[in-house]
Amino acid sequence: MMLEQFMAEHLPAIEKELEECLPPEAAYPEKLHQAMRYSTLGGGKRLRALLAVAAAEMAAKDRFTQVQPAAYRLAAAVEMLHAYSLIHDDLPCMDDDDFRRGRPSNHKVFGEAVAVLAGDALLTESFALLGQLEDLGIPVKVVVAVIREMAQAGGSRGLIGGQAVDLASEGRQISQETLEYIHTHKTGALFRAVVRCGALLGGADEAELAAVTLYAEHFGLCFQIIDDILDVVGDEAKLGKKVGSDAEQGKVTYVTLYGLEEARALALKAMEEAREAVADFQGSEVLASLAMYIVQRDH
Repeated sequence: MMLEQFMAEHLPAIEKELEECLPPEAAYPEKLHQAMRYSTLGGGKRLRALLAVAAAEMAAKDRFTQVQPAAYRLAAAVEMLHAYSLIHDDLPCMDDDDFRRGRPSNHKVFGEAVAVLAGDALLTESFALLGQLEDLGIPVKVVVAVIREMAQAGGSRGLIGGQAVDLASEGRQISQETLEYIHTHKTGALFRAVVRCGALLGGADEAELAAVTLYAEHFGLCFQIIDDILDVVGDEAKLGKKVGSDAEQGKVTYVTLYGLEEARALALKAMEEAREAVADFQGSEVLASLAMYIVQRDH
């Protein structure tokens, strides 16, 4: 119930923030802005945004109302950056997916060139939003730290590096270490950044920051294992995309390495370790519930 209440309170505000922060679709050049809004406002769990707000709330405690506008701005930036990564991930030269969130992928609607530009623009706009955090009362030192975290997560030693190794690994037998590299960078780096950035906005001390960092690392692992499982046994109608794409592309996943049952056991272990990482901190209940939610998700 706590997680349901948290989502009911914050998801509408996050959607409103995204709607207002994105360029209007009627703004010139219209097709580019329509493509940006198509993917960013096209549904999704808003998981990264919720993690950012939950971490900010845990760290800020009774000061949360003071940092709430900044937490929503961070959430919007995070979702724009995530949308960019999905647009590019779906391109024919990447994972070549025709559907995302139950709708045609961006490049299927707007063409490959506009899709690339829409992703580029969303990435850039996300950092413009982070630069506005000072206007919302966040000290410059914290703003710089947040920008640094997000830039590192999105760069060649984060998300993009993970994608590069993932592409290079298609059709090859890879080691457990390479698989872990792919997922801690392609998927896990952004989870780690958004949780840390939310905590920084809330004024987390060193112990809290260390705890949420450990939480995010286990959370990211759990998320990826469940993602691999759903690609094998998931419901396409709920997932909004075709299952079995990993096998078609010859990708090694946690399921191909360990089998379904052991992969599920690893996901449960990661979920419990995420919850334990923040168990001693007041206000961590939502973060703990989000970890449980990941294990139970079907899309």
